[in-house]
Amino acid sequence: MQCDRCSERPASVHLTQIVNNSVTTVHLCDQCAAGKGVQTNASVAKFPLSDFLASMGKAGGGGGGGEVTVGDDATLCDFCQGTLKDFRDTGRLGCPNCYAAFGQHLRDLLRRLHGSNQHVGERYEGAQSMPEPRDTKIGTLRNQLQRAVEVENFELAAELRDKIKVIE
Repeated sequence: MQCDRCSERPASVHLTQIVNNSVTTVHLCDQCAAGKGVQTNASVAKFPLSDFLASMGKAGGGGGGGEVTVGDDATLCDFCQGTLKDFRDTGRLGCPNCYAAFGQHLRDLLRRLHGSNQHVGERYEGAQSMPEPRDTKIGTLRNQLQRAVEVENFELAAELRDKIKVIE
Protein backbone atom coordinates (compact mmCIF):
# COMPACT_ATOMS: atom_id res chain seq x y z
CA MET A 1 0.00 0.00 0.00
CA GLN A 2 1.38 3.41 -0.99
CA CYS A 3 1.37 6.58 1.08
CA ASP A 4 -1.89 8.53 0.63
CA ARG A 5 -0.05 11.86 0.81
CA CYS A 6 3.01 11.48 -1.45
CA SER A 7 2.19 8.24 -3.32
CA GLU A 8 5.93 7.57 -3.60
CA ARG A 9 6.83 5.41 -0.59
CA PRO A 10 5.11 2.46 1.07
CA ALA A 11 2.75 3.35 3.91
CA SER A 12 3.94 2.27 7.34
CA VAL A 13 1.72 4.44 9.56
CA HIS A 14 -2.04 3.95 9.52
CA LEU A 15 -4.10 6.63 11.26
CA THR A 16 -7.80 6.15 11.93
CA GLN A 17 -9.88 9.17 12.90
CA ILE A 18 -13.53 9.14 13.95
CA VAL A 19 -15.42 12.42 13.68
CA ASN A 20 -19.22 12.58 14.03
CA ASN A 21 -19.53 8.80 13.53
CA SER A 22 -17.57 9.08 10.28
CA VAL A 23 -14.43 6.92 10.10
CA THR A 24 -11.47 8.19 8.09
CA THR A 25 -8.30 6.14 7.66
CA VAL A 26 -5.09 7.66 6.32
CA HIS A 27 -2.05 5.59 5.30
CA LEU A 28 1.25 7.48 5.48
CA CYS A 29 4.94 6.76 4.99
CA ASP A 30 7.37 7.54 7.84
CA GLN A 31 8.44 10.86 6.31
CA CYS A 32 4.91 12.16 5.70
CA ALA A 33 3.85 10.98 9.17
CA ALA A 34 6.76 12.91 10.68
CA GLY A 35 5.65 15.95 8.69
CA LYS A 36 2.24 15.69 10.35
CA GLY A 37 3.87 15.39 13.79
CA VAL A 38 3.31 11.66 14.26
CA GLN A 39 6.26 10.01 15.98
CA THR A 40 7.11 6.63 14.49
CA ASN A 41 9.40 3.87 15.70
CA ALA A 42 11.92 4.90 13.05
CA SER A 43 12.15 8.44 14.42
CA VAL A 44 12.38 7.24 18.02
CA ALA A 45 15.25 4.90 17.18
CA LYS A 46 17.42 7.78 15.96
CA PHE A 47 18.36 8.63 19.57
CA PRO A 48 17.48 5.69 21.80
CA LEU A 49 17.60 5.77 25.56
CA SER A 50 20.65 3.52 25.55
CA ASP A 51 22.68 6.20 23.71
CA PHE A 52 21.57 8.77 26.26
CA LEU A 53 22.46 6.53 29.21
CA ALA A 54 25.85 5.76 27.68
CA SER A 55 26.52 9.46 27.22
CA MET A 56 25.57 10.08 30.86
CA GLY A 57 28.17 7.53 31.93
CA LYS A 58 30.85 9.19 29.78
CA ALA A 59 29.88 12.73 30.71
CA GLY A 60 32.78 13.21 33.15
CA GLY A 61 30.88 16.13 34.66
CA GLY A 62 33.44 17.10 37.20
CA GLY A 63 32.25 15.58 40.47
CA GLY A 64 33.53 12.07 40.15
CA GLY A 65 31.06 9.96 42.16
CA GLY A 66 28.35 9.73 39.49
CA GLU A 67 30.17 8.02 36.66
CA VAL A 68 29.79 4.33 35.95
CA THR A 69 33.06 2.43 35.95
CA VAL A 70 33.90 -0.78 34.15
CA GLY A 71 33.69 -2.76 37.39
CA ASP A 72 30.16 -1.41 37.94
CA ASP A 73 29.09 -2.76 34.54
CA ALA A 74 29.47 -6.27 35.94
CA THR A 75 26.90 -5.64 38.70
CA LEU A 76 24.45 -8.52 38.36
CA CYS A 77 20.75 -8.93 39.13
CA ASP A 78 20.36 -12.15 41.12
CA PHE A 79 16.96 -12.92 39.56
CA CYS A 80 17.30 -12.32 35.80
CA GLN A 81 21.12 -12.25 35.57
CA GLY A 82 20.95 -8.85 33.84
CA THR A 83 23.92 -6.54 34.21
CA LEU A 84 24.28 -2.81 34.51
CA LYS A 85 25.96 -2.88 31.10
CA ASP A 86 22.79 -4.48 29.64
CA PHE A 87 20.77 -1.60 31.11
CA ARG A 88 23.15 0.98 29.70
CA ASP A 89 23.09 -0.72 26.26
CA THR A 90 19.32 -1.20 25.98
CA GLY A 91 17.88 1.40 28.34
CA ARG A 92 15.68 -1.32 29.85
CA LEU A 93 15.84 -3.29 33.06
CA GLY A 94 15.34 -7.05 32.87
CA CYS A 95 12.90 -7.53 35.76
CA PRO A 96 11.43 -5.76 38.80
CA ASN A 97 14.31 -7.04 40.96
CA CYS A 98 16.77 -5.03 38.84
CA TYR A 99 15.51 -1.86 40.56
CA ALA A 100 16.92 -3.16 43.84
CA ALA A 101 20.08 -4.63 42.29
CA PHE A 102 20.99 -1.42 40.47
CA GLY A 103 19.32 0.92 42.97
CA GLN A 104 22.33 3.12 43.70
CA HIS A 105 23.12 3.59 40.00
CA LEU A 106 19.48 4.45 39.23
CA ARG A 107 19.41 6.97 42.10
CA ASP A 108 22.62 8.55 40.79
CA LEU A 109 21.12 8.74 37.29
CA LEU A 110 17.93 10.38 38.58
CA ARG A 111 19.94 12.80 40.69
CA ARG A 112 21.96 13.87 37.63
CA LEU A 113 18.89 14.14 35.40
CA HIS A 114 16.46 15.84 37.80
CA GLY A 115 18.60 17.22 40.60
CA SER A 116 17.07 14.78 43.10
CA ASN A 117 16.13 11.13 43.35
CA GLN A 118 12.87 11.73 45.23
CA HIS A 119 9.65 12.77 43.50
CA VAL A 120 7.14 14.86 45.41
CA GLY A 121 4.05 16.11 43.63
CA GLU A 122 4.78 17.83 40.37
CA ARG A 123 8.42 18.64 41.06
CA TYR A 124 11.47 17.01 42.58
CA GLU A 125 12.65 17.93 46.04
CA GLY A 126 15.18 16.57 48.44
CA ALA A 127 14.22 13.58 50.59
CA GLN A 128 14.47 15.54 53.85
CA SER A 129 11.82 18.05 52.72
CA MET A 130 9.35 15.34 51.73
CA PRO A 131 6.32 15.58 54.03
CA GLU A 132 4.37 12.43 54.87
CA PRO A 133 1.14 12.46 52.84
CA ARG A 134 -1.94 13.12 54.95
CA ASP A 135 -3.74 9.94 53.83
CA THR A 136 -0.69 7.80 54.60
CA LYS A 137 -0.42 9.30 58.08
CA ILE A 138 -4.11 8.69 58.78
CA GLY A 139 -3.84 5.14 57.47
CA THR A 140 -0.86 4.45 59.72
CA LEU A 141 -2.68 5.86 62.74
CA ARG A 142 -5.79 3.79 61.97
CA ASN A 143 -3.69 0.62 61.75
CA GLN A 144 -2.11 1.47 65.11
CA LEU A 145 -5.57 2.17 66.54
CA GLN A 146 -6.85 -1.21 65.37
CA ARG A 147 -3.84 -3.00 66.92
CA ALA A 148 -4.31 -1.10 70.18
CA VAL A 149 -7.97 -2.17 70.35
CA GLU A 150 -7.04 -5.80 69.56
CA VAL A 151 -4.59 -5.91 72.47
CA GLU A 152 -7.10 -4.00 74.63
CA ASN A 153 -4.84 -0.99 75.18
CA PHE A 154 -7.75 1.45 75.33
CA GLU A 155 -5.74 4.41 76.61
CA LEU A 156 -3.48 4.32 73.55
CA ALA A 157 -6.52 3.72 71.35
CA ALA A 158 -8.17 6.87 72.71
CA GLU A 159 -5.03 8.92 72.05
CA LEU A 160 -4.77 7.59 68.49
CA ARG A 161 -8.48 8.27 67.90
CA ASP A 162 -7.98 11.88 69.01
CA LYS A 163 -4.94 12.30 66.73
CA ILE A 164 -6.95 11.02 63.76
CA LYS A 165 -9.75 13.49 64.51
CA VAL A 166 -7.28 16.38 64.65
CA ILE A 167 -5.79 15.45 61.27
CA GLU A 168 -9.19 14.95 59.62
